Amino acid sequence: MTSKKLIITSLFISTALFTFAFLGSDIFEEISLALKSGNCKEVSRYFDSRVELKIDEVEDIYSKTQAELILKDFFEKSPPVNFVIKHKNFSPKGLPYVIGYLQTTSGRYRTYILFKDIGGKLYIRELQFEKE
Repeated sequence: MTSKKLIITSLFISTALFTFAFLGSDIFEEISLALKSGNCKEVSRYFDSRVELKIDEVEDIYSKTQAELILKDFFEKSPPVNFVIKHKNFSPKGLPYVIGYLQTTSGRYRTYILFKDIGGKLYIRELQFEKE
C-alpha cells in the first residue's frame, strides 16, 4: 500500500472511530438528564470556557460562569419537564452537534447544542433554545 493510501485509510478509520464514539457517547445521556431536570450546574460542567448562548432572540458569547447564571435564570422562569434528543450529526466544519426538544412549563424549545473536541473530550461551545 502506498503511503498516500495508508494516510487516507488511517484518516478514514480515525474519523469512523470518532464518529462511533460521538454517536454512542454517554455525555448526551448526562446532558439530557441535566436539561430534563433543570440542573444548570450539571449542564455547565460541559461548557467550554466561552459559550455562545441563545435563548429565544437573546444571543451572546459568555464565560462559563455567566452562561451558567443565564441558564439558571431561564430554568427558573421556564422549569423543564422533559428533554429528548432527536438528531446527532456533524457540522460542515466537522464539529459534533445535537438537536433536541426541551419541554418546559412555558412551552417547547427546539434545542441545538454544538460541541468542541478538546483533547478527546467534548465541551459545549454553543447552546440554543428557540421557542416553538
